[in-house]
Amino acid sequence: LAYSAALFNDKDLAEDVLELEKRIDTLAYHLEMTTMVAARDAKDAEVLVGVSKVAAATDKISDAAADIAAIVTQNIGVHPIVSEIFERVEERLTKAKVNEKSVLVGKEIGELKLAPRMGVDIIAIFRENDWIINPKENEKVKAGDILIARGTHEGLRELKELCEGKLDKLED
Repeated sequence: LAYSAALFNDKDLAEDVLELEKRIDTLAYHLEMTTMVAARDAKDAEVLVGVSKVAAATDKISDAAADIAAIVTQNIGVHPIVSEIFERVEERLTKAKVNEKSVLVGKEIGELKLAPRMGVDIIAIFRENDWIINPKENEKVKAGDILIARGTHEGLRELKELCEGKLDKLED
């Protein structure tokens, strides 16, 4: 998300990255406390040290992603040549909020067949302050969901129109 936000100068994606980074900071802190409390002796500590290292590494990755997102939020920008190269990249990322009038509401991701129809994959859903990463085929789309998707420029444009209720049917 951070790379896409920077390369396509997408402030919404950049803000999402910063929000995720804050959440990961909090989760890493709680995990660190929990592992400390869970260790009753040296053997437990030895087993739990791996969990602690993974949490620390995840926190560092999210910090780096926030640094990349800051390129957009602080209007630093990337070099025009880099932007030009990535304008030619076929696959992109976007987010789209599902309107209650969208034809997607109530449908399972698998039944939508977005990949063969329009070259789009839903890679995450933000719903009620929670993330569903790599949603399963039987996950139903709900009004208010924020879909994170990857795909072609044209496919993502069409997905946004479907989410907003501007298109009333899926094209085959």
